[in-house]
Amino acid sequence: MSRFAKYAWGVLAGNLAVVLWGAFVRASGSGAGCGSHWPLCQGEIIPPDPAVATLIELAHRVTSGTALLLVAGLFVWSRRVAPSGSAVRLGATFSVVFMLGEALLGAGLVLFKMVAQNDSLARAFWLSAHLLNTFLLLGSLAVTAWWASGGAPPRLRDRGATAGVLAVGLLGTMVVGMSGAITALGDTLFPPASLAEGLRQDVSPTAHILLRLRVLHPAAAVTVGLYLVATAAVLASRSGNPSLTRLARALGALMVLQWLAGALNVALLAPLWLQLGHLLLADAVWITLVLLAASVLADPRVVPALSRGPAPVRSEAAVATGPPR
Repeated sequence: MSRFAKYAWGVLAGNLAVVLWGAFVRASGSGAGCGSHWPLCQGEIIPPDPAVATLIELAHRVTSGTALLLVAGLFVWSRRVAPSGSAVRLGATFSVVFMLGEALLGAGLVLFKMVAQNDSLARAFWLSAHLLNTFLLLGSLAVTAWWASGGAPPRLRDRGATAGVLAVGLLGTMVVGMSGAITALGDTLFPPASLAEGLRQDVSPTAHILLRLRVLHPAAAVTVGLYLVATAAVLASRSGNPSLTRLARALGALMVLQWLAGALNVALLAPLWLQLGHLLLADAVWITLVLLAASVLADPRVVPALSRGPAPVRSEAAVATGPPR
C-alpha cells in the first residue's frame, strides 16, 4: 500500500475520532463551553482559568482544526500522486468540500446558540444537517482511501438496478442517522428517570416534540437495517469477489450489533459511553456500506494508478480479487 493510501486511511480514522469527541461535547452539555464566540473561545485564543466544559469544547475545536488541515493535506497530496480526472482526486475534492461544511455547521451551532440546553426544533434540524454532512465527509474520505488502495473507479453504465438498490440503502441509512441525532438530543435534554417514564414520554401528546420524535428512530433503524442485511446477503451470495463478500458480511454483522446497541441504549437510559458506542457503530455501518457500494459498482476493466500517467488497464479476471493488500 502506498504512503498516500495509508495517509488517507489515517485521515479517515482521525475524523472518526473527532466525530466521537463532538458527540461527547453534545452529550456532556459542553457545547456552550466557549460561549457564543467562534473561532475564539470566550473571546480569547486560550481563556484563563477555563472550566471543564470550556476545556472540552476547546479540545473539540483544536481537533476539528487539525482534521481540517489533514483533509487539506489529502487534497494537495492527491494532486501530486493521482492523474487528472481520477477517482482519487474526485474523492479528495469532495472531502474538502464536506470538511468545510463541517466547519460552517459547527460554527453555526455556536454562533446561533444551538447548544447546551437549547431545546428548539431548529436545533434538531441543525444537528440532523450536521450528521448528514458528517456522513458525506466520512463517505468521501472512505472512497478516497479505497481508490488510493487500488479500488477501481465506479462504472454505472448498465448497472441501473444495482445502483438503485444501493442508493435506497444509502439514503435510508442517512435518514436513520438523522433521526438518531434527534433522538440523542432528546435523551440529553430530557433524560428519563426510568424506562417506563421514557416510554410514556414517547407517546404522550403533551411531551416535548423532541421526545415524541424519538419513536421514529427505532422504527426507521429496524426497517432500513433489515433492508441492508437482506441486500448484503444477496450480494454476498452472488459475488465471486472475496473483498466484496467480506464487506457484505461485515455490513450484516455490524447491523446486528447496532440493533443490540440500540436496544441496550433504551434499556439502560442512554448512558454516555453507550451513546458514543452507538454512534461509532452507526459510522462503521455507513462506511462499510459506502465501501460495499464502491466495490459493487467498480469498473472491472481498470484500476487507477497513483501516478501522473494514464491508468493501466487490467482484465476482469485480474481485478476479481479486489484492491491489492
